[in-house]
Parts: sequence; C-alpha cells; structure tokens
Amino acid sequence: MNQQTPWALVTGASGEIGRAISLALAASGVPLYLHYHQSYDKLEPVLSECRALGVPAYALQADLRDVKQITAMFQAMPVAPLLLVNNASADHVGLFTDVSPETFDELVALNVRSAYFVTQAALGAMLLERYGRIVNISSVWGLTGGSCEVLYSLTKGAVNAFTKALAKELAPNGITVNAVAPGAIQGGMMERFSPEEREMIAAEIPAGRLGTPAEVAAVVRFLLTAEASYLTGQIISPNGGWYA
Repeated sequence: MNQQTPWALVTGASGEIGRAISLALAASGVPLYLHYHQSYDKLEPVLSECRALGVPAYALQADLRDVKQITAMFQAMPVAPLLLVNNASADHVGLFTDVSPETFDELVALNVRSAYFVTQAALGAMLLERYGRIVNISSVWGLTGGSCEVLYSLTKGAVNAFTKALAKELAPNGITVNAVAPGAIQGGMMERFSPEEREMIAAEIPAGRLGTPAEVAAVVRFLLTAEASYLTGQIISPNGGWYA
C-alpha cells in the first residue's frame, strides 16, 4: 500500500450514526470525504467538528440512486479512498400488504443498489493498491427480520448477503468486507417511539439500555484498521445482547 494515511468515504454522513463514524475516524487522524444527498445544513457541523480534530474533511453531494452521480462524486475526489463506509440508507415501517411497487423499488435503490454501485466505483483504487476496507451498515433486522419492517428487513438482509459474497471475492486482493448491524440505537429510527416506548424496548435488552451511535462507530472504526486484516465476511451486531 503506497498511501500512508488512507482516505475514507462515509456515505450518509449527516445522520447520527454517520456523524459518529465520521468523528471516530477524524479522531484517529483519517482524512475524510463526507457524503450527503440533501441535508447540507446537517452535514456542515459534522464537517466543522472533523476539521477541528485536525484532519482534511470534504463534503460531496450525490443522489446515490443515480450511478452517474456516483461516478461524478468519485471523479471529484483528489485522492481515491481506500476505506469505505456504506452508511446511507432509509427505513420503512408499515404493513407488508401496504407496500407499493414504487415504495419497494425506492427502498431497494436507497439501501441496496446504492451500496453496490458505490462499492463498485471505489474498487478500482483498492484493487490497484491491493488494500481496502469496506464496511456496510446493516441492521439487526437484516439478521432476524422485524414485524412491520418487512421491506426494510429484506434490504438489510440483502446487504448482509452482499457483504459475505463480496468478501470472498475480494479477500485474495487484500480487501476486507464486513457489515455492522446495529440493534436499538439512540436517535434516528428510535425517535419514532415515545420515551415510554423506548423504555419498554430498553427493558427487553439484556444490557438494559439502548446503544449509542458512538458504540456503533467504534466497531466500524476497528473494521477499517490494518489490524482487522483477517476479519472479513462478518456481520457484527452491536445490540446489547438483544439478539444473539
């Protein structure tokens, strides 16, 4: 590997988990490309916090449903990233019977297709260097399935299968591919529940609480290190013992 300090691309960096991952990487001295689609106002403070930690950090805008925009995003990078976090995604809650073909196609595009083609765009540099770290952000529902989250569970299950298959294909090239499948994490999707409902969920978790975005970010950060070179094709689920 010729790059002394590999750059990282974090997609969906403006959300709670994206922010936590970005800050964890910045604190470790990793230069960053932070992707967003529409919420630059949410990304701007993340950029400022990362830069305050002394690393280069650049914002990149793209609709990841559009392969042409993915290509343009990579062309705008002065240094190709060797670390990739596919974090951008959307959730869906509702009855299985109420999901329209349009909603199905939209969530598959956001959660599966985007990760596939962002990874494809990133691979050229990784293959050239014979080094790379890819982490896909999945969900515990991709492992267990969730009632009234059938479509979301389907997409995250697809991310897990993508992770396992690609890991086998890329291992001979020094590139690892893993997924992090968080359980119930503060903020984000959990905000749809009332404080009382969140307490009920926490009571079901052996750890007795919800996880934090920083705890998810810590797992991601390790998987991106050189020391994690023998860990590939794994789905790691920080969920407090909720699902084993």
